[in-house]
Amino acid sequence: MQGLKDITKNEINKMNLEMNFDKACNNKIFYNLVSSLHLPKKELIKYTSKFEMACSEKENCQNCKGLFACQNSLLGHIFYPKVIQNKLYFTYLPCQYQKALNNKETSEKKLTKVTMKDINTKDKKQMKIIKWMDDFIENFDLTKSMKGLYLHGNFGSGKTYLLTALFNQLVQDKHISCKIVYVADMLRDLKEDWENFSYKMKNFMQVDLLLLDDIGAEKVTDWGRDEILGTILQYRMNNQKTTFFTSNLTIKELEEHLSLSSSGVDKVKSRRIIERIKQLTIDMELISENQRK
Repeated sequence: MQGLKDITKNEINKMNLEMNFDKACNNKIFYNLVSSLHLPKKELIKYTSKFEMACSEKENCQNCKGLFACQNSLLGHIFYPKVIQNKLYFTYLPCQYQKALNNKETSEKKLTKVTMKDINTKDKKQMKIIKWMDDFIENFDLTKSMKGLYLHGNFGSGKTYLLTALFNQLVQDKHISCKIVYVADMLRDLKEDWENFSYKMKNFMQVDLLLLDDIGAEKVTDWGRDEILGTILQYRMNNQKTTFFTSNLTIKELEEHLSLSSSGVDKVKSRRIIERIKQLTIDMELISENQRK
């Protein structure tokens, strides 16, 4: 009994910290994370709860399908430890989806002037798409019903770059109106700018060529899917307005994504959007090396 009384409160806290740390190490992800830092145990045990948070967010990222599904404390980021000059820090690092978005925003100005002559034809995986675009330009006629592309494939494969080159070439050669819009930004902008809502919607519906870029990366809401996307696509389908899409999702994956809104699962309304996309486009895939590296 006397021995127990001699144990100070500070020593008890240290023992508890070490016990909690050792218990947490039974988790393989936790163990691999702390081992990779190469710091002494006496330093690591001070941050067990923070390591557990980092592990939890890392697990979220492993099964995540996009920013719309992010479950981490900071959207598009993961809470993670870093060692700088033998000192431990915790920070928020962008996930693969946030990095892709950052790269997209950074490259927007570079994309504004590209035309077909700027496309690198050495990538054989792009040749089928380039051939389709050459034929599209040669046969382009605003008075005819012409299908656009639903171009899907991996991150950074050049989907947006290729279609931007196509649009710019048509503007240069045919003097038509084109609009390229990142879907998540479009929905956010429409929601925040009610004063110009009608004007912007009319523009999306009536512009000669429309590219809805990165569809499937947005968070699905009934309003965004049914009132915005549904309305735009219905008008363009009825009025034979050529429409393009890029996505990291196949048509089937996009249908599943659109069915899962904040209010629940609605496969019927998702199917309506998909049918409009199929009416408006030809489905093509581009799997290529990540050009954003």
